[in-house]
Amino acid sequence: MNNKIKNILWYTILLLFSLIFVLPIIWIFISSLKTSNEIFSWPPTILPNNVTFSNYITAFSKGNFITYFKNSIFVAVAATALTLLINSMAGYALAKFDFKGNKLIFFLFIATLMIPLQVIMVPIFIVLRNLGLYNSLWGIIIPPAATPTGVFLVRQYMTTIPDEVLESARIDGASEWRIFSMIILPLSKPVLTALTIFSFMWRWNDFLWPFVVLSNESKYTIQVAIANFVGQFSVDWNSLLAMNIVAMIPVLLVFLFFQRYFVKGIAMSGMKM
Repeated sequence: MNNKIKNILWYTILLLFSLIFVLPIIWIFISSLKTSNEIFSWPPTILPNNVTFSNYITAFSKGNFITYFKNSIFVAVAATALTLLINSMAGYALAKFDFKGNKLIFFLFIATLMIPLQVIMVPIFIVLRNLGLYNSLWGIIIPPAATPTGVFLVRQYMTTIPDEVLESARIDGASEWRIFSMIILPLSKPVLTALTIFSFMWRWNDFLWPFVVLSNESKYTIQVAIANFVGQFSVDWNSLLAMNIVAMIPVLLVFLFFQRYFVKGIAMSGMKM
């Protein structure tokens, strides 16, 4: 079997796997263009008999969809910016400063990955309430900002940056903050881009923590709002499907915008321990 046939075979397998993962999203989009009767018709129709966008109009008119969307955008953007700042500084300290307890602190960061959110949710909620951040968007932005996964990725990537570059800058009189902002951050663009995608996706799709912290409907994020479309006795499937499609768009746009750095950032983060 020559290389050309092998490549065709591999691309075919990858295409099939891609279709398996993409098919549910395509089905949701197609179903969002159907009427209620057609969604539950049997046998099911692959393409809608009568394409309708009324489901999207209804979804936007119910509740305060625009407000929920703005809340999610604010939370995702602010949380991502805060995550990048905290994790990049923590990763830089753990990767480039040799101090007592360095490896122990890094080990403790990694160990927290094994602790489920449900275990620490109650104490975090109590601290949050005592700080006056209950029922506030900042209450869902600040607690998960320092992610162990982000610190791990950034630290692993920054260990690949030659120490000689930093020593040269110090000899020239550059301060640590200038080294961090002018040298480390530009060289760490791939991993920071990958972390941007991860953080935006985590915060955008987060449901449990916003559901616990927020009680005022005007501050709901889009995921909490979507859950409200599931009633006690009935489900508004048309609006639910339409809202899910709209909710996917920001994450998709962020990924498409940063995708050229994504693979490089993940690959480089695991090169050196």
